[in-house]
Amino acid sequence: MIIPQHILDREDYKACAVFHGHVCMGLTLGYMAAKLGLQQLAEKRAADEELICIAETDACGCDAIQVLTGCTFGKGNFIYRDIGKMAFTFVSRTSGAGVRLAMKQGVMTPPAAEQQLLEKIRSGSASKEDIKSYEKMGEERSQALFNGGPEAFFIVEEVTIALPQKARMAPSKLCDNCGEPVMQTKLQAVGDKQFCRDCLGQVSG
Repeated sequence: MIIPQHILDREDYKACAVFHGHVCMGLTLGYMAAKLGLQQLAEKRAADEELICIAETDACGCDAIQVLTGCTFGKGNFIYRDIGKMAFTFVSRTSGAGVRLAMKQGVMTPPAAEQQLLEKIRSGSASKEDIKSYEKMGEERSQALFNGGPEAFFIVEEVTIALPQKARMAPSKLCDNCGEPVMQTKLQAVGDKQFCRDCLGQVSG
């Protein structure tokens, strides 16, 4: 998949690439998802916790979503679910509206003719004409897909979910095993002692 120059030239895309460290299709999918999520909810980038994103992947696209939507791990409004799907749910705390975006089946899969040419290139048996044909197919397929906008990449489904609590601050207490300070709400009680999650297995094993 070839990322069109008009996408690469956008200032907000450049900001995503700087944050992520490089340009790739995974980052671009997150960029598209973020743009579409904000559009669907008629929202702007969250300064605080006005928006929530639930990501079902930990792939490159998550970085673009954090940059564009203001849903970040540090603010607690970027929530990771270890599902392994290129899917993102965006929810507005202001309106209560939510939308789940899931990558369309086969959207990244090249047609058979293009795949066959790729295999020839990889095997070293491709002619110059084969290489040119492969490049042309890839360019045309990419251009057609990106011309369709973010909607060409994702299935859009309106959703209603119970809003998670806003991020809460809690004092730290010392773990009774390692002695390191731990957020109080993360300590695990065993009898009259409290342990961090790392130490819990040691003392209860």
